[in-house]
Amino acid sequence: MSQKNLALFLEKKKSAVVAKWFDEVAASYAPDTSQFLKKQQDPFSNPVGMSFRDGLTGLFDQVVNGIDRESVLPFLDPLIRIRAVQAFTPSQATVFIFSLKTVLRRHYGKEIYAHQLQEALVEIESRIDTLGLLAFDLFMECREKIYHLKATTERNTIYRAFERAGLIKEDPEN
Repeated sequence: MSQKNLALFLEKKKSAVVAKWFDEVAASYAPDTSQFLKKQQDPFSNPVGMSFRDGLTGLFDQVVNGIDRESVLPFLDPLIRIRAVQAFTPSQATVFIFSLKTVLRRHYGKEIYAHQLQEALVEIESRIDTLGLLAFDLFMECREKIYHLKATTERNTIYRAFERAGLIKEDPEN
């Protein structure tokens, strides 16, 4: 029963929790970028900020109601793709998932404890951990694709240079 009570409690606080979570994500960027992400609300001027706002909202729902891999991917994948092309280490790119725990405990911990919902909070935090592991897997897949594309591009560039220099001859059988 307490899991249901915590879900109801968090649903009531959803917009505030997601806003605080977004602030944590924005804080992982340089100060000027962070300010831009927070202030610019236009989705065309700030597609990264909009992607994160929408994605975090969807991820929050998944954490509260139970994580289903197929349902969570449309929210998580775009966020991880953004982080994968930026200069983040794997841990820096995925830590934003775990910052939801910090938001819940820092801002709502007293209320959660006052309503004796600690056990339910442990379940929510376990879901966050699961989400974090999934995010790490997605990040590594994205990085592997990026490195593969770089290697393929470099190989093709070298091949064309050798071909122009006359160092490679076309074999009609191959």
